Amino acid sequence: MLDNLEVALGEVATIVMGTSPKGTTYNHEGIGSPLLNGPTEFGEIHPRCTLYTTDSKKECQIGDLIFCVRGSTGRMNWADQTYSLGRGVCSIRGNSITDTKFIRYCIEWKLDGLLNLAGGSIFSNLTADTIKNFPIPYPASRRKIAAVLGTYDDLIENNTRRIKILEDMAQTLYREWFVHYRYPGHEDVPMVESTLGSIPRGWEIGELGDIAESVKRSIKPRDADAETPYFGLKHLPRRSIALSNWDVVAGVNSTSLAFKKGEILFGKIRPYFHKVGVAPLDGICTPSTIVILPLRDEYFAITLGCVSSEHFIDYATAVSQGTTMPSVNWNVLVKYPVVIPPPAIARRFDALVRDVVDKIHNLIFQNKNLRETRDLLLPKLITGEVDVSELAIETAGMQPRTGGTQIPYPLTERLHSDENICGGEPVIKGTRITVEFILDLRFKHGWSTEEILENYPGIAREDIDACFAYQQRVTCASVSR
Repeated sequence: MLDNLEVALGEVATIVMGTSPKGTTYNHEGIGSPLLNGPTEFGEIHPRCTLYTTDSKKECQIGDLIFCVRGSTGRMNWADQTYSLGRGVCSIRGNSITDTKFIRYCIEWKLDGLLNLAGGSIFSNLTADTIKNFPIPYPASRRKIAAVLGTYDDLIENNTRRIKILEDMAQTLYREWFVHYRYPGHEDVPMVESTLGSIPRGWEIGELGDIAESVKRSIKPRDADAETPYFGLKHLPRRSIALSNWDVVAGVNSTSLAFKKGEILFGKIRPYFHKVGVAPLDGICTPSTIVILPLRDEYFAITLGCVSSEHFIDYATAVSQGTTMPSVNWNVLVKYPVVIPPPAIARRFDALVRDVVDKIHNLIFQNKNLRETRDLLLPKLITGEVDVSELAIETAGMQPRTGGTQIPYPLTERLHSDENICGGEPVIKGTRITVEFILDLRFKHGWSTEEILENYPGIAREDIDACFAYQQRVTCASVSR
């Protein structure tokens, strides 16, 4: 049975409260240390940081738990690199990686109790003393509990990496077809001059309004079922089309917008935050979102590729209005110039991207089910209702994926692992292209070696062969065990 030992969090963990550097040290050019001021920079598992400082005051370490202490208190991420910690966050580090994982599970289990201790009239705020003195269970079997729950988190993280790979594929396809015009059969199509430069013959120059429209289905939350999914701006991640998190409409009072599965949601407040995603289900969203629908089915992928591109985000930022909370309107965005291919090419591209989006949505719901199962198990394990103290669970070799993936077999001279590159995943030397990405292109999406080489000219055939050989070695070793 589980022992009843409780300890103050500060007795078993190192807690570093953040201190914000002066604003004059901030930049978006990657100079200095990546800065976390709050949950705005949080991603699904790891931060998605775009702000840097040249005068870092407090920092976390790889593998630390990053915890929001101000504003949206209680949100958590894992540190996949060293970050400068602003005043809105702190880092929590146990005596071992496994202990840190267990501490996170305890915080999740007792989160409401911790948040009830927050002070502040305008912004909720958790002080260092409140966090350090917060009691958590700390049984001898804690590492076994962390190992059991960590199995679910490993599956979730693996799915999250697969989502990122699929997003990269969609972005790459858009750039190849609609920026570089390297689509299937392009070799036989001459280029002609246009107002946007050279484009393939038969393609047209138009505006975003020629292929898409904004849909406004106003709805009062009280007229919807209380369990209807609700997306606020905080639920739209930065630089990711995968909308993995949402609330329910219960508690929302202001008039909102209804949307349908597969429609594109674009965050119009502070467009430089790059919040664009595809709805994985029907629901309701904040009116600070533009709901975008293609005018024709085959224009979905072109529209998504356009409005989620860096160039479009730069345009939206430039034409936004307002100083503190700049906002952009659809009647301005419709003027953005686009290239429109012949229908056959549009349909072919649309089929490819829709398949990618469908896979992303399937992974989102897989993760949702995994989280729900883990969250049902979590209190039973921590309270001892499900006792694992006598089970033979290996914990000594546990490593955080955030601190660099453990590489079980020697890499070749063409493959490399560095904790600062793609979280330690094996990559092709001199690139950020992971072994897993190459394997997905080949086995999940059916790309030939020649197609991979054509689309990624920075790698060689020997690099691809090395990826296949490494996977075969890992697979064979796993089977032999």
